[in-house]
Amino acid sequence: MFSNILIYFVVIPLLMLAGLGLCRNIRQIRAVAVVGSLALIALSTWLLVDYLGLPEEAKTPMAYVDSWVWFEPLNIHLAVGVDGISIAMLLLSSIIVFAGSFASWKIDQPKEFFLWLILLSTGVFGFFISIDLFTMFMFYEVALIPMYLLIGVWGSGRKNYSAMKLTLMLMGGSAFLMLGLIGIYYHSAPEGGQLTWNILEIAKYDSIPHGWQSFLFPMTFVGFGVLGAMFPFHTWSPDGHASAPTAVSMLHAGVLMKLGGYGCFRVAIYLMPQAAHELSFIFLILTGISVVYGAFCACVKTDLKYINAYSSVSHCGLVLFAILMLNSTAMTGAIMQMLSHGLMTALFFALIGMIYGRTHTREITQMGGMMQIMPYLSVCYVIAGMASLGLPGLSGFVAEMTIFVGSFKAGMAEYLAGAGSLKLVFTIIACCSIVITAVYILRVVGKLLFGKVENEHHRELTDAAWWERLSTVTLILCVAAIGCFPNFFNELINTTFSPAIFKVLGM
Repeated sequence: MFSNILIYFVVIPLLMLAGLGLCRNIRQIRAVAVVGSLALIALSTWLLVDYLGLPEEAKTPMAYVDSWVWFEPLNIHLAVGVDGISIAMLLLSSIIVFAGSFASWKIDQPKEFFLWLILLSTGVFGFFISIDLFTMFMFYEVALIPMYLLIGVWGSGRKNYSAMKLTLMLMGGSAFLMLGLIGIYYHSAPEGGQLTWNILEIAKYDSIPHGWQSFLFPMTFVGFGVLGAMFPFHTWSPDGHASAPTAVSMLHAGVLMKLGGYGCFRVAIYLMPQAAHELSFIFLILTGISVVYGAFCACVKTDLKYINAYSSVSHCGLVLFAILMLNSTAMTGAIMQMLSHGLMTALFFALIGMIYGRTHTREITQMGGMMQIMPYLSVCYVIAGMASLGLPGLSGFVAEMTIFVGSFKAGMAEYLAGAGSLKLVFTIIACCSIVITAVYILRVVGKLLFGKVENEHHRELTDAAWWERLSTVTLILCVAAIGCFPNFFNELINTTFSPAIFKVLGM
């Protein structure tokens, strides 16, 4: 069973859970977390290098495909496989788990905390390697369930309310998703053929009737879209982020919300292309609202976590918005935005946690002059802010420009074909979010870092410790790598979209 390298993305976290169960002191707990996260980074890096060396025919439609029977009566398999998008998500997840381990260096009850955090990570890694819909849904739920305890026990503020709200809304989305997946299963094969949960087989048969696609597509897109903070199902996200501990916010915004965008593409659009083409305008409106609404909300908030949480609503809305444009350029930008946002929002939440741990407040009205008090953390915050507003040379610029170029291309094609101007209008509206983002980022930077010192006791605060520097430097280097070497990431993920685009456009 362990001959396939992909299964080790689940085996390593499970071994980490076993190791944590045997730990007796804080040093052993930290060692397990760090060694395990380093092993995941090494594994994802090796997978990336090996994948790039494969011949093109070995990458189509996925590489490293393998399957083991799990429950034969329903044809459920532990089926795995990856493409360029999956590998990018695995690498992102491993980096954020590594950075989050150091960001949680001083967490209370570390053994129990890391047990739940690694269980969440197990679900995330399992989701990205799965090509069986049932197994994918199982890992999806494994990733969601630990959030309740991680926020309810280790969170702050209205943590019980936030944990319950997050759990109920995400489970509601899961109910829609489960019904959608069951519907796909019962129409997964031609009449008389064996039903299957395997994504590649369902796509090959292309047997889901048009009428059923129109019914199942909204259910699966909404199910995944709730996790992607799509308007109006986004309200769990700001409250959840505001109450979650630092590493949970990092993993939640950096990786967990990406399951939504990944699932919308991999399941809803790829398996139901006719419905995607016909019904995309509905969700295009909702995601367009998310992009602008989230940015405006961030402008009026004064709590650092709420500001970044609403910023995440805007950026994740942009991911779904780009996927719905149904062309390879915009979709490539969507994946790059997932990588960019995952890294920079993890950096944001890490820095906010470090600042809060010293000042015991997240209100920007109660802080100021941090550049002279904590210069290292302040410079890191500026870098994260510049990535968020799209400064050239950082990941945000590359991702957003690719999205807007692809969106304008799709909008102009629709307009010239006489099919209306909805895509073009909403692309222009989405572009306005760049200006709004600059407003709230520069507002926070000006008040928090360069304003007057509001509390004289803050002058006694210390700057970042070594473990905090290691966490932030790791994320900053990755943000800069995407911004400086965009062609590498573009080539990694661009070819993956060809089968989906051909199916949607009927080519």
